[in-house]
Amino acid sequence: MNKVFGGIALGALVVAGLAAQSRQAPSTRGTTGTLPVPTATAMLTDANGGSVGTARLQQTPHGVLMKLDLQDATPGVHALHIHEAGRCEPPSFQSAGNHFEPSQRQHGFLNLDGPHAGDIPNIDVPPTRRLTVEHLLSGVTLDDGPRSLLHADGSAIIIHADEDDYASDPSGNAGDRIACGRIEG
Repeated sequence: MNKVFGGIALGALVVAGLAAQSRQAPSTRGTTGTLPVPTATAMLTDANGGSVGTARLQQTPHGVLMKLDLQDATPGVHALHIHEAGRCEPPSFQSAGNHFEPSQRQHGFLNLDGPHAGDIPNIDVPPTRRLTVEHLLSGVTLDDGPRSLLHADGSAIIIHADEDDYASDPSGNAGDRIACGRIEG
């Protein structure tokens, strides 16, 4: 009987340990042991400074996983891009610069010489103004290097007024920039 209770107690300790471990910050196993996974966030605001939503970014072995959680976005189909500078000066957000593209490719998923590293598929915001979507950004990283979104000038997530045509260089005829968030690690 004591062996049964001992086995149950050991099992409970293992489950409790696994549950506690799952609440810790994400990590990956490196050659020097367990290392924290790089993460970043962006708080998106509109031209009037109102909150539009947040983006959470996490490094993966295959690029950066971005979860976009919009709470008060303009309904409709909109282009979504990573821009080369971490500046979001309203009302035009032109301070964010061009699309993030360290290897001089052209814009667009349909362009033979594309896409930019900062090109992301269009989003379709419903009339509720709320949208949650995830994208894997395979051409960027949160680690050091030329493809890092956390380089010295930073980078920003931009939502455009119109949808991206996925072909026109340099910006897909996406229209004005209506929301911006500086990516910070």
